Amino acid sequence: MSGTRLRESERETAADGPPAARTGRFGALGERYGLVLLLAAVIVFFSVLPASSAAFTSTANVQSVLASIAVVSVLAVAAVFPLACGQFDFSIAATSLVSSIVCAATMSDHHAPLAVAVLCGVGAGVLIGLVNAVLVALLRLNAFIITIGTATLLPGLVQWYTHGVDLVRDVSQPLRDFGSLTWLGLPRVIWLVAVLTAVCWFVLAHTAFGRRLYAVGSNASAARLVGIPVTALTFCALTLSGGLAGVAGVILTARNGGGLVNSGVDLLFPALAAVFLGATAIEPGRYNVLGAVVGTLFVAVSVSGLTLAGAAEWVPAVFNGAALIVAVAVSTLLARRRGGPLAGAG
Repeated sequence: MSGTRLRESERETAADGPPAARTGRFGALGERYGLVLLLAAVIVFFSVLPASSAAFTSTANVQSVLASIAVVSVLAVAAVFPLACGQFDFSIAATSLVSSIVCAATMSDHHAPLAVAVLCGVGAGVLIGLVNAVLVALLRLNAFIITIGTATLLPGLVQWYTHGVDLVRDVSQPLRDFGSLTWLGLPRVIWLVAVLTAVCWFVLAHTAFGRRLYAVGSNASAARLVGIPVTALTFCALTLSGGLAGVAGVILTARNGGGLVNSGVDLLFPALAAVFLGATAIEPGRYNVLGAVVGTLFVAVSVSGLTLAGAAEWVPAVFNGAALIVAVAVSTLLARRRGGPLAGAG
């Protein structure tokens, strides 16, 4: 009997491959979906915690969390494109503020129709992205410094134009409805975010453009030697980043019901935390769109749970900062183990 069991065990072992290989497969799956499992664990934890369970699982809270991640998710996706090719764009949040103000001002101050206002808002983001692209890609200036300068400059221009007064007059009601109502039980804005995420994921993961961006980010000198147009790709990545930040600005206008002069800039670090968290999941060691969205959800769900559980006001800020530090550390270690650099992470 024992001999039969031994032979069966040997056959099972042979069929499943060497133990080291199985461990490697499980380890790879753990890396790929660890953040997703952690997100599920956080949801279960706050769903059963007596202090937060009732409010956390309510439909209103689920809709609120999903609506709250709309702008951050688009900003995180916007940040992925320049990071994929080894460049930073710290101006995405400030760009969304300008786009929001332009969109609102086009309706409030110039009484333009909604379609024109949306085009102007997105166009403002593309224009800012183009300026960054010229300075970084064509003039070869440091993206870190340039985009920090842009991020500092833009809120000042907003204050100059608005005199510190929010633009909420004559904002289109359909735009307000888009930002506050639901379709099929989900916030309307989240449907737009889902479509944008799917398109950007496909572009980065399944097109030659995306593969070349990652090649530039991995080793720009080697990419240039094999004929990849490094300058053009960097230019496109920064312009795309500005355009997506412009879309985030229009969503911000819809969510706020107008252009608020102090809205959006504080979303930079949550977006970056989501991007670096995302680099630890789905495609570990590489900035990726799906990982960034999972990272956004993880931060938003965790902060919502902490708030509903009665955590002090300083806890969400500490959580966001700690998440960013841990995410940078983990994603850097993953990238080093796989033999590739991670932009800005050492």
